[in-house]
Amino acid sequence: MTLFDRIILLATGLVAIYLLWRFLTRYRRAGKMHDIYYMVSFGVLLVAGLLLIAFTYDALASPWVVIVAVLIPAGLSLGLVAEFCPKYEKAYLVFALLGLIAIAITRFTDSAGLATTVLVIVHSVAGLLVFVLPILAVRQGKAPGGFIWVTVGGVLIGLGGIALAFLKTGRQLLFFSEGLVFTILAPLLLLMALAFAWGFVKQIKPA
Repeated sequence: MTLFDRIILLATGLVAIYLLWRFLTRYRRAGKMHDIYYMVSFGVLLVAGLLLIAFTYDALASPWVVIVAVLIPAGLSLGLVAEFCPKYEKAYLVFALLGLIAIAITRFTDSAGLATTVLVIVHSVAGLLVFVLPILAVRQGKAPGGFIWVTVGGVLIGLGGIALAFLKTGRQLLFFSEGLVFTILAPLLLLMALAFAWGFVKQIKPA
């Protein structure tokens, strides 16, 4: 990990802190559960970035880091479902919790192939929701046009997560070799955070 990577990860953490403040402000005003899910997601992003700065990319080898990192797309997708499709919130919450339990179990067993499969499934479902729901929200007039940037952030987090999952198996996703993944990971996290920030801020109404 280079000094540039650490600076970029620090900037990502600052964006996460800003979003945490905005969601907390809205939660205090409206008391909606979806803001809690969003705060979990960006709180984990903040902690994950700080861990990477402290322990470099070697931290990604820890099964605990992999498990906790899933909370980022899971929290975002849960928040979007709760905000725009509330009748499916409980069902998707059950799916997300079962997915996290399955990831935890397979990560601490010798089922390397199964662990990757479960991780890819959970990441893919969460990523698909983060991709689709903002588009639907904009088309249905439930969110302003700028909210579409949340979809852009979803694409970035989905590619990064699945690419990292494939590296665990010794294979690569498309052209995402190990060297390329670790070269672009920090900038990818920052771009993802900025896309989410732009999209959510456009949708959060001022007090």
